[in-house]
Amino acid sequence: MNLCDQPTHVLAQRLRRGELRAVEVLEAHLERIARHNGTLNAVVSLDVDGARKAAKAADAAFRRGKIRGPLHGVPMTLKDGLDVAGLRTTIGNSQFDRVATEDSAVAARLRAAGAIIIGHTNVPPMLADYQSANPIFGRTNNPWDPARTAGGSSGGAAAAVAAGMTPLEIGSDLAGSLRLPAHFCGVYGLKTTEHRVPITGFFRPPGDGPQSVRIMLALGPMARDLRDLEIALRLVAGPDGLDVDAPPVPLAPTRRGRVELEGLRVVAAPALPGMTVARSIRQRVEAVSAAAADAGVKIDDELPDVDWDLLRSLFIDVVMAITGIFDPGATLRDEQRSLAWYLDALARRDRFAATLDRFFERVDALILPAAMSTAFTHRETGAPIEVDGTPVNYWALGEALVFCNLTGLPSLVVPAGADNEGLPIGIQIIGPRWSELRLLDIARALERARILPGFRSPPLDG
Repeated sequence: MNLCDQPTHVLAQRLRRGELRAVEVLEAHLERIARHNGTLNAVVSLDVDGARKAAKAADAAFRRGKIRGPLHGVPMTLKDGLDVAGLRTTIGNSQFDRVATEDSAVAARLRAAGAIIIGHTNVPPMLADYQSANPIFGRTNNPWDPARTAGGSSGGAAAAVAAGMTPLEIGSDLAGSLRLPAHFCGVYGLKTTEHRVPITGFFRPPGDGPQSVRIMLALGPMARDLRDLEIALRLVAGPDGLDVDAPPVPLAPTRRGRVELEGLRVVAAPALPGMTVARSIRQRVEAVSAAAADAGVKIDDELPDVDWDLLRSLFIDVVMAITGIFDPGATLRDEQRSLAWYLDALARRDRFAATLDRFFERVDALILPAAMSTAFTHRETGAPIEVDGTPVNYWALGEALVFCNLTGLPSLVVPAGADNEGLPIGIQIIGPRWSELRLLDIARALERARILPGFRSPPLDG
């Protein structure tokens, strides 16, 4: 198997055993980037010289008997928005375009674990679109079909992972920005519980101004392998002493035995109320549900008892307020700029979260589609998307995603097959807060039973 197709944990293990050198692993990934990035435009701000220097240093340290950490010598990229000292960060916008002088919490932890950060991956301006295109770097294309989007805002990350240009990424998710690209590109994406991963150095405001987005946002790993998600999660999770919203909620230190499907309680639905979903995606969710039931899973279709329209409306109001509060030109109602309105919105948010908490007292997981369609052809932002021949509002793409942001829930997107055009379909496995490892275990159990197929590589030319 080509080095670029091997998962992170395999590369790391082989590097620690001395079977590989960091330099050769890096050069393989740089060659893959050189071959395919011209078509995909997924990796930006590539620091070849810095990466080669770091790889040589990693090999020299290995010869001295020093292993820096579990990712010693593994190359990877990070989404443009996570500061990496010495690397250009733009967030797709000229106002944010600068060279970072210090690492974000995520970058610092990954580098301390031995990872070699080789560049950023592309995003839309201000991370505010379901496609990844900006005036600085241009448009990212989907490795399954370059005429289609890789999604946004972690579209460059998802495309790079799928194409083998990086084995591991960390994306962000405020409105499905991590999960939608994972679904479009056929990779794994884990939206963590809100505040599980510190956001220090992410979307750093110019001039060190205040961070307005302090709720509903989550950082999380993207990869081609479930085990890689867990490795990355364990490295980046937990308080850093700077992001005071990140609590010291521990990840389970060890496994208590693998999850068995027999008796697992799962609610599965091909769509949320009021949501349009392509027939091919609905059928995949239904097929997974039926196969899981045959394997002993207790399948139910009773969704949480919430007003989904009110939930979506509250999410939109809050996300517009927190992203636009420091922008005098933002389209906000006067009340949205008041503290009283914000505190009332938080109280309404709390009630939705409490309802979901009660739901997960009787349910192990909720299985839903990740979006209303598979990857669509490039278009102007806001232009309608055809779903089974019917034009649907562009922003409805997030309808299956944003309730996890509003309520802080973790959600794992896993590859679940393909539509009749061969485009990837991902499904969401959602659980209660702080249940990331449980979600990974449920996905592993579904893959062991061959109910979920696992990752498959896109048909890249050459």
